[in-house]
Amino acid sequence: MLFGYSIFLTGTYAFCPPVEGPYLVIIEQPKQRGFRFRYGCEGPSHGGLPGASSEKGRKTYPTVKICNYTGMARIEVDLVTHSDPPRVHAHSLVGKQCNEAGNCVTIVGPKDMTAQFSNLGVLHVTKKNMMEIMKQKLKQQKMRNRSHLLTEVELREIELEAKELKKVMDLSIVRLRFTAYLRDSSGNFTLALQPVISDPIHDSKSPGASNLKISRMDKTAGSVRGGDEVYLLCDKVQKDDIEVRFYEDDENGWQAFGDFSPTDVHKQYAIVFRTPPYHKPKIDRPVTVFLQLKRKRGGDVSDSKQFTYYPVVEDKEEVERKRKKVLPQFPQHFGGGSHMGGAGGGAGGFGSGGGEWGCLSPSLLRCSIYSPGPHPVGSYQGGVQMKGPEAEGPRMDGAAAPGGDTLLCPPAQLCQLWMLALAHRNAHALLDYSVTADPRMLLAVQRHLAASQDENGDTPLHLAIIHEQTAVIKQLIDIIVSIPSQQIINISNNLQQTPLHLAVITKQPQVVQLLLQARADPTLLDRYGNSLLHLALQAGDEEMLRTLLAHLGSAAPYLLRLPNFHGLLPVHLAVKAKSLACLDLLVRTGADVNAVERQSGRTPLHLAVEMENLNMATHLVKKLGADVNSRTFAGNTPLHLAAGLGSPTLTKLLLKAGADVLCENDEPMSLSSSEASSDTDTDPEEQEQRRCHTSLDLTRSQKVCGTVAQTPREHFCTGKVLSLDSEVLQGLEQLLNQDCSGSDWIELAKRLGLCSLVETYKDTPSPSVSLLRSYELAGGSLGGLLEALDSMGLHNAVRMLHKTEALDKLQSTELKEDSAYGSESVEEEQVPTLALKPGGELPPSQQPQVH
Repeated sequence: MLFGYSIFLTGTYAFCPPVEGPYLVIIEQPKQRGFRFRYGCEGPSHGGLPGASSEKGRKTYPTVKICNYTGMARIEVDLVTHSDPPRVHAHSLVGKQCNEAGNCVTIVGPKDMTAQFSNLGVLHVTKKNMMEIMKQKLKQQKMRNRSHLLTEVELREIELEAKELKKVMDLSIVRLRFTAYLRDSSGNFTLALQPVISDPIHDSKSPGASNLKISRMDKTAGSVRGGDEVYLLCDKVQKDDIEVRFYEDDENGWQAFGDFSPTDVHKQYAIVFRTPPYHKPKIDRPVTVFLQLKRKRGGDVSDSKQFTYYPVVEDKEEVERKRKKVLPQFPQHFGGGSHMGGAGGGAGGFGSGGGEWGCLSPSLLRCSIYSPGPHPVGSYQGGVQMKGPEAEGPRMDGAAAPGGDTLLCPPAQLCQLWMLALAHRNAHALLDYSVTADPRMLLAVQRHLAASQDENGDTPLHLAIIHEQTAVIKQLIDIIVSIPSQQIINISNNLQQTPLHLAVITKQPQVVQLLLQARADPTLLDRYGNSLLHLALQAGDEEMLRTLLAHLGSAAPYLLRLPNFHGLLPVHLAVKAKSLACLDLLVRTGADVNAVERQSGRTPLHLAVEMENLNMATHLVKKLGADVNSRTFAGNTPLHLAAGLGSPTLTKLLLKAGADVLCENDEPMSLSSSEASSDTDTDPEEQEQRRCHTSLDLTRSQKVCGTVAQTPREHFCTGKVLSLDSEVLQGLEQLLNQDCSGSDWIELAKRLGLCSLVETYKDTPSPSVSLLRSYELAGGSLGGLLEALDSMGLHNAVRMLHKTEALDKLQSTELKEDSAYGSESVEEEQVPTLALKPGGELPPSQQPQVH
């Protein structure tokens, strides 16, 4: 409790604390949110400012009381800023008790010393009228209890104070200042008590004042690993003052926050964020947590919504499940019945109940038998070639019989003839197999069964690929292609996977080549709209991608431009897989390095910046020539994203590559907190001309501001350009790895803001050298590296760099003295621009080039 500014509440009664002398206290605070400020053109407000405890059916209003005093008193209320100390506000109070100066006055006493203000309204001024109103109010404040006019000095002070207030005043927040005046000896109300200030009152039109509310989400569940993209619709929010909080309501107190940047907040009504990982990565059942919107300033939160984390599906393609399925053993086909036979014993003949033909299903009787003709495979033509009608057998599919009648239900005699012909063909195939040892001899007479599918929709070819039976795959392909007018090779299973899809998923490039040569259709898509290229790139499989691009033929250009159902093209998936080699392969084959995905119009460079992958961004810019000024559907360039993420290194890279620092996106500048609702009644043409966000508008990082704010036509380095020769690199490598653990380079990556490169370089021969090269190529400054090394306590490394810098200065001085121009140094004219190999090392043939 603050002395002189509060009271004690007991039930519905308020009493003053035992303090000497009269003072003023607030009994009922005003309601902080939900009240709308009104413009003069809108007429009177609908209802007065309610009290904080006001409810439907029980209205309360701001109320104050003078304690330790009995008698007549005057209480005035005016508006002040929410800053500390409070200063006069441009807005005015209106109501029955208010005067033209914007103050409300009431007289209390002598018995009841309580004043309730039941019809207060806030008159909102526009920014263009603000200066005049502020000067008038400041003059009235100065003239109070004064008879003489203001001096020139005082008028200039008022002018300066009004200008200052205009810059910093928040027009969407006000506070009530209550001042009590007691009578003096002459009966005038001039004895002022200490004023009391109310809680802030937020204009309901302001995005920072409205109640937070989640209206809709496109996903309410995601992987325990996080990273799922969620679209959230909400009431008006401010992009620099909002976050998405995930939490558990238990004793653990776990919380995490959705990942998004200011460019992911669309028009203040939608947020696209990525879910954070759950704190327990190994869960065996779904876990439900809560999420809510939260303001960074003030901590206001929305109602909570449930979100479910589900365990990681390691085998989403169900390949491992099918491989673990219990396989039949050869003896099971005898005595125990078979898939097609009955439960009897022995290898019975026709009608015996046991063996292969113990019971013929109706579906088998409907199968058409292909004409044997010359044997489809192999050169051996042994056995008896059956001639005439009995070679093919009577047709069981409803076709015309020799007599011309349609056999919907064949008589027993014809059925026996058909089975006898089938048995002859199988017997001859077995004889041929005995001579040639070629399994295709057995498969050829059963080729009509190649289209049979199990409970998962898998054909024999699917299963052979799943179990990686390469020899069987070759034999099945030879048989399948011999079947006329059939597309068995392109049959999809229940997951909409063709044999080609499974061959890519199981990483069998040889099988992919066989299937493509057998004219399997490479343009078919799985249930997620993924083509063969998408599947290969999701796994980052360079060998598979190389095989596909070499054998796709005329389908390659079509597939390179084809998005999946998430709108991503192959080049985007290569970036997501962090594979420079795959990206190079795609671009060399004809993929567009500036292609846009279908959801928001991001290019590969946008994605690399979003992922904060400096290595990928450098490769795209320096080697592949990606457009650094490409724009998304919302008009954001990669520089907008880098600035919004607060990454000085990525920002510097893009600026050096020619990014336009003055480029605006398509979203008009959201009104600042001081203008949040002041321009509502401005001319529509003026609103349309309001400028949009530049990259500098989206960053709150001082390092990024210092980089972006440079003149765009000059060199964009915040310090001396870093240049490391091989000797210095070797020395730094030894110092960073001196404890033999190699962990120091990881700490250096964190301090340089290059955490995204840790996973990329951890398996390279020298992660520290790769890291330093990337920092150098991205335009990192010497000062930044020195600061990071010094903060890690690596003073020897700092001394080494200082020694190198001093030597460079000496050489530079000598060059200047010998130069015919005198005012220019060779060092300033030559800035190396080098490209990284996928491993992060410099190609031996790459030499510094003139910048």
